[in-house]
Amino acid sequence: MTVLQPLRSLNSAQRRAYTACFLGWTLDAFDFFLLTFCLDAIAATFHVSLATAAKAIFWTLLMRPVGALVFGALAEKFGRRPTLMLNVVSYSVFVMASAFAPTFGWFLAMRALFGVAMGGEWGVGAALALESLPAEGRGFFSGLLQEGYVMGSMLAALVYLLFPYLHGTGMFTAWRVLFLIGAVPSLLLLLLLRKVDESPAWLAQRQAAKLKAKEAKRSRVVEVLKYLPSLLALTVLMTAFMAFSHGTQDLYPTFLKVDHGIRGVALSTIAIVGNVGAVFGGIWFGSYSERVGRRRAIITAALLSIPMIPLWAWSHTAVMLAVGGFLMQFMVQGAWGVIPVHLNEMSPPAVRAIFPGLAYQLGNVLSSRNSVLQAAAATKYFGGRFAPVLAITVVIVAVIVVVVTALGREAKGADLSTL
Repeated sequence: MTVLQPLRSLNSAQRRAYTACFLGWTLDAFDFFLLTFCLDAIAATFHVSLATAAKAIFWTLLMRPVGALVFGALAEKFGRRPTLMLNVVSYSVFVMASAFAPTFGWFLAMRALFGVAMGGEWGVGAALALESLPAEGRGFFSGLLQEGYVMGSMLAALVYLLFPYLHGTGMFTAWRVLFLIGAVPSLLLLLLLRKVDESPAWLAQRQAAKLKAKEAKRSRVVEVLKYLPSLLALTVLMTAFMAFSHGTQDLYPTFLKVDHGIRGVALSTIAIVGNVGAVFGGIWFGSYSERVGRRRAIITAALLSIPMIPLWAWSHTAVMLAVGGFLMQFMVQGAWGVIPVHLNEMSPPAVRAIFPGLAYQLGNVLSSRNSVLQAAAATKYFGGRFAPVLAITVVIVAVIVVVVTALGREAKGADLSTL
């Protein structure tokens, strides 16, 4: 199977739906990762420590389950497409509002509200995309869809690279201008979403619900409680995955600046190379999961991340750090590439727009202080150096991902065309 064959198998309506969901997740992540590149500048602007500035990441992650629940419920009731459009407008508005925050308290509040909007996008977008696609090649589409998050990170690195005059922490407009830039493309996505068809599965469910008035009135949020044990199991899995991803990404630009004095073009280039590895890893392991199963693909990728630590965290040149970043993110995001299809296949059909996104974002909450703890540990135990903290994080979290995945179940090939 070539890379283009699965994409060529889609009709025009499926391509529009998938492209819109991919771009929605990409631009959502773009707005999030702009923060990680500007963390030191934000700390300087508001005269707070780096660890305190990292609370902006914490509050964004903390509020994402609220968005998953609210926007997921809206998607179940009113449809995936209009809810996704509301999602895009919401996170664009709040990232723009972040740029105008007069105090650090206001900035945290805007990032928390951005977290609500961000939290709804993944579950609703994944449901719309996967419910609109054929079952064949689902692993490939899952891997590519998840790497929209990585493409957002890469886009943030590119913007940081293309605007070198904004790197200085002493300029009032530096990071604020980057945030304003981040809001623009998200709003343009609305033009594409207007041409996207609604999920066939949701349309069929709505038609069936008209014949069952009593069931149609049942709250989808209450419906989730029927599957609480499964939700808790998936939440544990996603907590490990969030620590795996955020533990290797959020403070990596700061690590390059503090431990190696790398800034500007070199920093952006290393970040971009790592993200290229992530895209290839997500697609490869997503496709690999079609052959060997979801769990085996995840476990393989997680285990292979551990041998990459020396290159990734302990290299002494920019070139070798870039190579390490490529290999580490190939494995980390390779494991992640299986997640969209894995969660959707294991979710109860009646609450598919809520269930995967809620488990995903609850995992975010439970790991939301990851960057704060990493920054504090680097200061307290390693003289401000981040390399030991990042290395320890990968070892611990990769092992947890392997164990939790191995103990779980999978439902490869489940029917996603009905609710």
